[in-house]
Amino acid sequence: MKLKKNKTAAVLAIGLVLMLLGSILAQAFHTSFYSVNVSRVYFDTESGTLSGLLYMPKGAGASDPRPTLVTTHGYLNSAEMQDAPAIEMSRRGYVVLALDMYDHGHSKGNAEHTGAFFSFWPTAIWDAVQYMYQQDYVLKDADGNGVLAVSGHSMGGFSSTAAVYYDELAYQQTGVRMIKAQLSAGADYMWTSYLGLDAATGAANFGGRTIGKICAHYDEFFFNAPGDEGTVNYKDYVSTVDGQIILETISYDADGNAVLDPNTKSDTWYQTSDGGQRIIYEPSEIHPWNHFSKGTTANMISFYETAFAEYSAKLNPMPANSQIWMFKEAFELVALVGFFLFLAALILLLVKAPFLSQAVTERPAPLPGVSTLRGKVGTVVLFLVTMLIPAIIYTAGTGEASRWLGYAAILAAVSGVIGLVMTLLSGEASQKKTWTAGSIVVIVSGLLMLYMVKKGIPNDATFQGPTVSTIVTWAIICACIAAVVMTAVYLFGNKKEQGVGIAHYGISGGAVSIAAAFCTALIAVVAGFACVFLVDIIFKVDFRIWTFAFKTFEVSAVPAALKYMPLFLIYYAVAGMACVYNTSSEKLQGAWGYVLAALTNMGGIFIWLVLQYGKLFITGSAFYPNEALSGILLFALVPTLAIASCLTKLFYKKTGNIWTAVFFNTMLMTMMTVANTTVYFQM
Repeated sequence: MKLKKNKTAAVLAIGLVLMLLGSILAQAFHTSFYSVNVSRVYFDTESGTLSGLLYMPKGAGASDPRPTLVTTHGYLNSAEMQDAPAIEMSRRGYVVLALDMYDHGHSKGNAEHTGAFFSFWPTAIWDAVQYMYQQDYVLKDADGNGVLAVSGHSMGGFSSTAAVYYDELAYQQTGVRMIKAQLSAGADYMWTSYLGLDAATGAANFGGRTIGKICAHYDEFFFNAPGDEGTVNYKDYVSTVDGQIILETISYDADGNAVLDPNTKSDTWYQTSDGGQRIIYEPSEIHPWNHFSKGTTANMISFYETAFAEYSAKLNPMPANSQIWMFKEAFELVALVGFFLFLAALILLLVKAPFLSQAVTERPAPLPGVSTLRGKVGTVVLFLVTMLIPAIIYTAGTGEASRWLGYAAILAAVSGVIGLVMTLLSGEASQKKTWTAGSIVVIVSGLLMLYMVKKGIPNDATFQGPTVSTIVTWAIICACIAAVVMTAVYLFGNKKEQGVGIAHYGISGGAVSIAAAFCTALIAVVAGFACVFLVDIIFKVDFRIWTFAFKTFEVSAVPAALKYMPLFLIYYAVAGMACVYNTSSEKLQGAWGYVLAALTNMGGIFIWLVLQYGKLFITGSAFYPNEALSGILLFALVPTLAIASCLTKLFYKKTGNIWTAVFFNTMLMTMMTVANTTVYFQM
């Protein structure tokens, strides 16, 4: 026992070392080896409070103002998703503000400017530009025009497009342009057109600025040509009317019909009639790849070097392919690995403490492997069905598929009622308790599933995260289906004769054990986020890899997350039971058991991603050509569910039940999810 405790303490120490070492090295690259000071700033606007990471190269200030970049993220993201341009441009001598748009990250809209899609992005960049223009470290030319670029990804691209338009309108009154250049990534004029800003209007108001667009060939949302089926397909924006309006290569016949120029090329500068210059880049990437791409980052560097060529003496030019941002990401991944090692070991140590030790219950002996061919085939088929169901229903939220889900929910509830009535009328006293409980589970699951299919979790002032509501609705539907399937298998599968009890699903212990498990999980989650905030304070980095991240948040995110936790608790409880039972045999107590545990809950959606994007890159059209945001949300969900499943398996082996894992996964993953997305109606 002492040896095991020492081993656990060693793992905890290794986790702490990896967190510290990863954070130190991530900071070194984040600050370009301490030649750039990175700090978080806040400033008030008429629409709320904006926040961002300010990158100040050494020497920049009132006596040496610099060309400046204001850049921002897309819908549901935060400023950290702009690491690549922020690090690379500040390394080259630019002042950079990586902005959190309203209701994202550390920014929030005021009471009149929150709660809707069109509330957070239209003025975010423009408000930040007006703030930055007033700072003495931002360079202005001899006429008072700002030597400043605006940029953004996706919704951030729309916001930067709108900022140029607002700046040009202000110029008509002031004679000063605050913005000199604009580069958008993963954004056309789809959403700005609702504000009256289409491609033609935008081009007419570029005012001689340097304008660029990064329009990926496989972008899931934008750059479609007329007649495209769905949006997730191959794109060639320079061959569209809007693309050629921007580059001024389009012409019109005598009847006013647009005539496209077949010789228009991407990655090529075009001089325009207003005295400006424009370019469209077309990397072979998907939408979220833009902000995690060395190629796109090189395009950004080249663009800014061209736009600010006359100020090169104030900067530190270097080749566009000389990049270090990816090392910051790599070492944050090291810290992320350490984060989970630390938390896992901490929980295993906590459950040895007084009172918390009552979270541990007796674990049943592993089940013998299935010996018959029929049993093996049945086990495999059942595993595959339960694994694939989440993927099958993932895009079944509307239309015919939704209707069939509703019918299935009604059938489950009715079956449960019939089973309950038959049980109560039966004279079989020995089975009555089991069948009564099973029937009630099926009834509740059917009714809850029906509600989720018909109503779902709303997006309002109570449930403040639009995509969190969508994910939790899907998660509860999955949990309801899994609960019905597991109950049916338990009741009709002769499990009792095979020695299977509810303990093999991780259900054991009383109220005291559950309370101890809750306290254990709470202490670990608080300790984990204390590390996240401490690392942010000291190093201004976090724990992440691409879109999967544990980062700091405002206090207002906590009550928002607390509202979702009871709902996610349902999912992680059912998913935990499935994970434990599917890996309960003697042969699955080692590494292979952890693989199957992960596949139990994330295997189906991983296959969904492979099908979706494999077909997109092979044929030019995705498996689900109308599902744009759905796929992007899964990039972070896959590691979330895989890690949660493995932790469930580990904690079950050490505690004999699922409770510690259920509470821990619910609190940790819900807080992480809310912190990484838009949260409306913040206090």
